[in-house]
Amino acid sequence: MDAERAKVAELEANHRALSLELANAKSLELDKRRELVSASDEIEKLRMKHAKEIMELEMEVKSKAREARELSDELRMVKSDLERERDSVSNLKATLSHQSTSHITLNAQINALQAQKAATQMQLDAVMTISSDRTLDLETAHQRILDLEQDARESEMVRRKLHNTIQELKGNIRVFCRVRPVLTSDLSPSSSFTSSPTPDDEEKGREADISFPDRRDHKEIVVSSSSSSAMGSERKEIYNFGFDRVFVPESTQAEVFEEISLLAQSCVDGYNVCIFAYGQTGSGKSFTMEGGSTGATIGMIPRAVSQVFKAADDLKSKGWEYKMDGQFLEIYNETINDLLGKGEFDKKKHDIKHDKSGTRVTDVNVMPLPSPASVTSLLRVANSRRTVAATLMNERSSRSHSVFTLRISGTNTHTGESCEGSLNLVDLAGSERLNSSGAAEDKDRLKETQNINKSLSALGDVIAALGEKGEKGEKHIPYRNSKLTYLLQNSLSGNSKTLMILNLSPLAAHLNESLCSLRFATKVNYIVVPCGDF
Repeated sequence: MDAERAKVAELEANHRALSLELANAKSLELDKRRELVSASDEIEKLRMKHAKEIMELEMEVKSKAREARELSDELRMVKSDLERERDSVSNLKATLSHQSTSHITLNAQINALQAQKAATQMQLDAVMTISSDRTLDLETAHQRILDLEQDARESEMVRRKLHNTIQELKGNIRVFCRVRPVLTSDLSPSSSFTSSPTPDDEEKGREADISFPDRRDHKEIVVSSSSSSAMGSERKEIYNFGFDRVFVPESTQAEVFEEISLLAQSCVDGYNVCIFAYGQTGSGKSFTMEGGSTGATIGMIPRAVSQVFKAADDLKSKGWEYKMDGQFLEIYNETINDLLGKGEFDKKKHDIKHDKSGTRVTDVNVMPLPSPASVTSLLRVANSRRTVAATLMNERSSRSHSVFTLRISGTNTHTGESCEGSLNLVDLAGSERLNSSGAAEDKDRLKETQNINKSLSALGDVIAALGEKGEKGEKHIPYRNSKLTYLLQNSLSGNSKTLMILNLSPLAAHLNESLCSLRFATKVNYIVVPCGDF
């Protein structure tokens, strides 16, 4: 029993030892299993890591292979660049060699230019010296110019005074006489307006006995006439007349203007100038004043205006600047009409106003005249509107006075001086008597002739009164007796210059009228108007 017990105890002890060993074995197995699981996990991780490393290495290999290819390409390019650089170096060496040669040449040129510069500098110094001398000469010349300009201005003032003195010595009122040539129309029987012949018609075309004995000074004209006395004997009368200048039929427009051109200068100098064309109808007044269409036949109006423009232009160098304008009026039956207007004649009233600024006529067109050519268009407009009617004396007889007025105002920019003048060119209406004009049978023509002769008589009275005023002192001047004299009041008085051009017909049929005109002009010529203001 005890042995069994001991055996059982031993068995139990063995069992317990085996159980313990089993438990330990199981525990060890679990530990091993855990280690195995852990090792498997670690192996898996290592495998994945290894696969990743392999992938990375493969990618790196590919990258290295790509880099190797790129480096190989770059190496080829570098080799190509190196080859080009070698060629460039070779070329540069050749260029350097050439540049070295050029450098030597340029150095030689520089040395030559430096030598040239030195020579040029010497020339420049000489030129500067000359320039300094020239500058001094220029300053001296400039001062001389200023002195000469001052002398010129002073000389211009002296010239004006001397010119005016010369004109006053010639006479502030002068009379010229011009005999026109015989015209083809004078020889035609149809030039008469009467249906039956008259004694005057028999003398048509026959020249009057007019001679010009003064061949040197051209100041005399002699008219001879013969008539039968009651006893049947022939009686011859000789009339001698003297004027400031007499123009023969062959005289040209230029020759006539040459004698009056200095009056245009007086206008520019600031004086009022008045030039009349006086005479019977058909004596050539309009031709004298307005002229023909050619350069040789243009009249006193365009010539005088051109002369005024030329004189004004000549004075520009002395500081004078001028402004000019013109008006063209007609006086018909003591009514003023504007020849540059557009309205009907005798419908609009024009008043004459005198004030400190001069003479003006209300509601008339005053045209600026920038050039002599503008006067031509002005004359064309005026002539188209001029009142013209037929009388026995002329097929197209001007039955009105025409007055062209050129006003000029000047200012000297150097001295501040100013002046104002006017040039009045007057084409007077025909001066024939009633029995010669054939107007007695026509009421309208009668009125025209009466008004014409009245205004011409008033003109003679004014000029005579101006002469008497100089002799006797204060005297009333009847300017208001006619529109013509009132319009020209400022151009007939004071220091004004007046010229009457007497126009005569060469025909024997007009001899009586020519003698009347000569007598009237002689009265005017004998009048002496003193200088100065009246």
